[in-house]
This record gives sequence, C-alpha cells and structure tokens, in this order.
Amino acid sequence: MLTGPLLFVRYAFMPNHLGYCGGDESQTMFEYAVGGEEDEGLRQLERQFEGACPYLQLIARANGIADPLDSRVVEAYWVGNRLLDRVDMGTFYASMQDRFKSRTRPQEWRWLACKAPAGARPHHSFHVFEVFPRIGMMRSGAADHLVETMENCCIRWGLVRAAMGPDLIVEVHPLLLGEGKLSLGPPRIESVKRRLNGQGFLDSVKAGEWVSIHWGWACDTLTWQQRTELERYTRWHIALCNQTL
Repeated sequence: MLTGPLLFVRYAFMPNHLGYCGGDESQTMFEYAVGGEEDEGLRQLERQFEGACPYLQLIARANGIADPLDSRVVEAYWVGNRLLDRVDMGTFYASMQDRFKSRTRPQEWRWLACKAPAGARPHHSFHVFEVFPRIGMMRSGAADHLVETMENCCIRWGLVRAAMGPDLIVEVHPLLLGEGKLSLGPPRIESVKRRLNGQGFLDSVKAGEWVSIHWGWACDTLTWQQRTELERYTRWHIALCNQTL
C-alpha cells in the first residue's frame, strides 16, 4: 500500500502540472510519484496545496490521527472512506466559516453555510461542487466552462476497457447539467492519459480493473470497495449541490 504522501501526489500531480493548485514544482512532484520514494521535500511540496490541506487536517483531527498525510486520511479526502463520517458537523461548519465566509458575498455564504448541517462531508467532491463554483479556487480561466471544469476536477472512477500505450480506454459516467440540475449520465467511453514522456503510475493496469481519474489523468487503481465509496460520496454531494443550484 502506498504511503500517504505518495498517494496524495498521484491525485494532486495533474492539476498542479496544469497550474491550477499547489506550488510550481510539478516535475519534482512527478519524479517523486514515479520513483515511489518520499522524504520531507515531498511533504513540503504537498503543504502548498491550500485547497486540500485544511480538509486533510480536519479529517485527521476528527479521527485522532496525528499526521494529516496519513494514507487513511489522504484516501478519505480524494476517494472516500468512513473517516469522513466521523467529522463533526459543527467542526466542519466552523472550518468552512474560517476559510470561506470572508471570501464570499452574503448570498453565496448563506448557501454554502447550509451544506454542513445538510450532511456534507470534507470530501474532494464537496469542494468541487460547492466551493469552487462560489469562490473560484483555481488560478485559471477554466470557470468559463463550469460543468466541464467540475467534471475534470472531480475524481472519477473508470472501468478500463483497454490499455493502449500512454493511454487507457475507460468507461466513465459523464457529469451532465439538465433542467438546472447536475447528474451522472450513462456510461461512455473515453481516453485518459497514464503516461507523460513515457512515465506514469499505472503501467501494469489491465482491462477489467477500476482506476481513479483526475483532470484526464489515471491516478491509481481502485478496489471495488474504493470505487463504491468514491461513487457514494460523489453522488451524495451532487444531490446536495442540486438543492441550492
């Protein structure tokens, strides 16, 4: 099993490479991920992810885990596990208030503030569907195509149909907007990247396996349980988003 920092970098690499979050050393992060070794230098790079780190700290504190980059905590944030359900609603609300209230207009904060009492969890999908559209955490013009951007930013699960050199052919559920509501559509086939300049994390993946996808990049293989948890938390936060969309 990967250590927490190595798991984190697999998910954080591509948005960092694209310039959306984190520091300016994506090549160094990639080398850590490909090499499979960590040190304090990697942890320092990961502390620059101002969007993700407070969620990791919140999950860790709520579960009595000293290290926010513990693998269980990292998995909880990106994929989902039962650690999320142990985060007290009041604590989550207070964290959101500290981070986001001053950065939103009163009307926007009113909608965001109701999410913790409604059952939101500190999962990456919550950040994608609720925080990003209201606050614009990303340092780019990607918000010009909001639904497409949310789909790319969300961690998706894909069933591998074929491995073709640097690409994987996967079956995924697209994010759709219809009649003012978000939903996951019927499965469709897409191509996602698994190698950059001949290197990647999933060289041995085979047809029939599940992988996680972030910004068109294959991050990690998923067990059936992990895939189930990822889908559960993603659909839950889509439903919560639709209440105030």
